Amino acid sequence: MSAAQLPRLIAAQICLHATMAGMRLAGPLLALQQGYSAAAVGVLIALFALTQVFLALPAGRFADRHGLRRPLGLSVVAASVAAAAAALLPTFPVLCAAALLTGGATGATVIALQRHVGRAAETPAQLKQVFSWLAIAPAVANFFGPFCAGLLIDHAGRTPGDLPGFRIAFMALALLPLVCWLCVRGTRELPQAAPEAGDDSLKAWHLLREPMFRRLLFVNWLQSSSWDVHAFVLPILGHDRGLSASAIGTILGAFAIAAAAIRVMLPLLAARASERSVICISTVATALLFAAYPLLSSAWAMGLCSVLLGLSLGAVQPMVMSMLHQITPHTRHGEALGLRLMTINASSVAMPMLFGAAGAVVGIAGVFWIVGGVIALGTPAVWGLGVRGGRSL
Repeated sequence: MSAAQLPRLIAAQICLHATMAGMRLAGPLLALQQGYSAAAVGVLIALFALTQVFLALPAGRFADRHGLRRPLGLSVVAASVAAAAAALLPTFPVLCAAALLTGGATGATVIALQRHVGRAAETPAQLKQVFSWLAIAPAVANFFGPFCAGLLIDHAGRTPGDLPGFRIAFMALALLPLVCWLCVRGTRELPQAAPEAGDDSLKAWHLLREPMFRRLLFVNWLQSSSWDVHAFVLPILGHDRGLSASAIGTILGAFAIAAAAIRVMLPLLAARASERSVICISTVATALLFAAYPLLSSAWAMGLCSVLLGLSLGAVQPMVMSMLHQITPHTRHGEALGLRLMTINASSVAMPMLFGAAGAVVGIAGVFWIVGGVIALGTPAVWGLGVRGGRSL
């Protein structure tokens, strides 16, 4: 992959993902302003992830057949139309449709881009490097989209938070996917890999018959669930400890900054550390940090723990993506990425409800310790990871 191509692809993902992140801020705020309940707003937020659960596999197959530009072109249209529709008709049903469309477009874009950069990489070290750089895009987008939307909502209208401000914010978000298309329209498509014998008759679920693929999905689920636990349970734990809202927000922000920072450093470490060693260190560190978290009471101590956890969890995704591309055939990368994305998003929808129920029974500290124990028990699965002579499926 050329040095000039990767920054354009990263910028493309930032622009489209930022549209979804901005809508995820502006949509619920507008719904609350219009008098909808917290439960209705919760449903609206869940819709951003729901589409990705059901569209991940079809989007992966579509990317396997058509490459990069066609999936991204359709995603750009869907995201732009969704945000523009919210600007023209800012009602709750339209906001729900926009959540479904922008969430699905973001998922399809992630799959197509990850498949493309994975196939363009020429060596395992380069795989780790390109996925480390690409993993920075969501972190940047999750800051850029809400920040711009919030500024426009407060300052673009006649008064802060009025309807014209929301309309202008939605229209600005509708323009970002067009920038995404400008970034990728000149990208050279990679030659399609010849299908292996029997590939046409295989279903995506057949990938799960491969023990290495199942193990990798399980390890990725462990780390993703840990991320969800921290985001969902930390505010409750901080409230129990008497911390202010700003202190809790700072602790969560420190986690996000640390996760992004380690991904900036990973390309420099990629040639010196194997995927398995990085994931093993992360798994052990995560289990220990989850065991320690409930024992802390001060904001400074919890902030330090949050930074260490961000460094630990932030390093995992690029390593998982590198291994996934090495153990699956070229012709099925999109399906494998779709299965991974579907698993993560289904977990993100279900886990908060499970954590809330568990917290009511065993307490918030108990949730941390249970999750830490599950992660520790999953360590043998990490030791079993390894690439057997390249692509083994």
